[in-house]
Order: sequence, then C-alpha cells, then structure tokens
Amino acid sequence: MSSEETKDKEKKLSAEEADNEKTSDGSKKEEKAESKSSDDKADKKAGIDDDKELLQEDDAGDLILEHRRESIPLNRENAKFTRSKGNLISLDLTNPDGTTEFFERVVIMRAFPISNPDEFLSIREPDAKRKGRGNEIGMIRRMTDFDDETQKLFLEELDRRYFSPKLMKIISVKDKFGYLYWDAETSSGNVTFIMNNPFSNIRVLDDGRIIMHDIDGNVFEIPEPEKLDSQSYKKIEIYL
Repeated sequence: MSSEETKDKEKKLSAEEADNEKTSDGSKKEEKAESKSSDDKADKKAGIDDDKELLQEDDAGDLILEHRRESIPLNRENAKFTRSKGNLISLDLTNPDGTTEFFERVVIMRAFPISNPDEFLSIREPDAKRKGRGNEIGMIRRMTDFDDETQKLFLEELDRRYFSPKLMKIISVKDKFGYLYWDAETSSGNVTFIMNNPFSNIRVLDDGRIIMHDIDGNVFEIPEPEKLDSQSYKKIEIYL
C-alpha cells in the first residue's frame, strides 16, 4: 500500500471517529435532555400532588368549620346541669329545634374573669387530642339566672380553674435583679411569688380592687385595699 493510500485511510478513520464522537455526544445530550425532562415532569407532578394534598387539608378544614356547632344562650329552661359520677359537671341540653343532647362532661370558662367573674360564662366541650379545642355549647349571661345548687356547681369548677387567692397582708417585698419577690399572707395561707414589671402587672380596677399577676400566671386579689394595714399598703402604693 502506497503512502498516499495510507494517508487517505487514516483520514477516513479520523473522520469516522469524529462522527462517532459527535453521535456519542449527541446521544449523551439527548439522554441528559430526556433525563431533565423526566425530572421536570416528576417535580411538576410532585408539585401538583403537594397542591392536591394542601387542597385536601383545606377542604378538610372547611368541613370542620362547616360542622362546628352554633353557640346558643343557656338558661334554666334549656340547660340542666348536674354533678357527674367523676365529681365533674354534666349537661342536659334542649336545642332551639327541640332536639336534646347529653354531655357527660362540660367545662366552664369566664369570658371576663377579672371585671365580670359571674357573668358571661362560656360552657364548652372539653378539649381532646383528636378534636382539638372543645366547641362552645352556649353562653350563660348571668350565673344568678340558675338556682343556688347549680351556682354552687359552677363556683366549684371555676374555683378549680381560676385560682385567685385574696391577699390580706404583705410581709415583705424585695427587689433582686429586676424581679420583685413578694412574701404575703393570703386567703390560702402564706405564699411567696415573683413578679416582673410591677407597673404593668399590678392594676387597680374600676371597682377599687387591686389585681396582681406573678410570672407564673397566678392572680392575687386585694378586694378592699383601704383595709390593708398601713405597712402593707405602703409596700404596694408606689406601684399603683
């Protein structure tokens, strides 16, 4: 074979190799493009699925709201409260449409625990892990709308829920690192409690009572500040 023929053969081989390389590169690019397209489709589908899931959650939320019961005014004509076997409160309810319901246990909460403790009482179903916060069954305008025995049931439940001892005497108040440490005699015995920002957590109500909040959320009441001994009053007067 002559040298020219050898050169021609080498050129052909080089050309074929170049074509093969281009083809290979093209195939790889097509594979990458197909792969990217598949990934994009998968991402898009996943996004759609996520949206569907969110929509399902929203729809479920709407259903819950749609079936949430309507709170009604409660009085001695449509609501009968009794003590349950567990020493809690049960309710026999007659709805506006005449249907009746029985609640083995209900919870009583004050809408205005400080300013109007015996008015606007919210009667609710108890909270549950599955259902979440209990629905409000109805509202009692005044506790005195019910008989004495029922009022006694209400007060027992409310006293458990709203522990608010009356403060009778202030023994000492000490300021440490921005916190006030109180030592006082109350209707529940001697207590010590801690308070921050006393100018915000000690309030005088319109009826003259003084309300004090400690850092744990406890509430202490001075029903008649003018009846405190002079030393006790001086200890709290500077924050009023």
